[in-house]
Amino acid sequence: MLGTRPRTLGGIPPQPMRYTICPCTRSDDDAWLALRRALFPQHADALLRAEMERFVAQPDRHAQFLVIDEEGAPAGLAEVALRVTVVPGRPGTPVTLLEAIYVAPHARRHGIASALVAQARAWGRARGCEAFASDALLDNADGLALHRALGFDETARNACLGQGSTG
Repeated sequence: MLGTRPRTLGGIPPQPMRYTICPCTRSDDDAWLALRRALFPQHADALLRAEMERFVAQPDRHAQFLVIDEEGAPAGLAEVALRVTVVPGRPGTPVTLLEAIYVAPHARRHGIASALVAQARAWGRARGCEAFASDALLDNADGLALHRALGFDETARNACLGQGSTG
């Protein structure tokens, strides 16, 4: 999918930013890893790669979409999954869940996040899912704002609690 959005910088005339959205099906994709590092800086590469391998091994349950700008630089990422469990505020199953979304700073405010969400929704609909959901940490104000700007409504707030070993 090709996209073009105008760049707006004060009174400077807008210049289009050209980009391509493509599916990512290889766990050794360096652009995908670079975007995941930016989104999840607290995680080691070994964990990020292990998740990538798990995602590509289950193409019926997971999809990844990368945005590459006109200069070949990674500019955005969406990871999506089919869930067969109940998602708060979304009736029925299965549900398409936007697991991760990230747009690199140089590419923000050009409609890339909206284009990624459209791509993710289309992937889910092609698999019979009308429901589309996402989540964000309660203390992630930027993530919550992005989701609201993308048309998501808050359906629930929760805390995940546990006792003892999770292993």
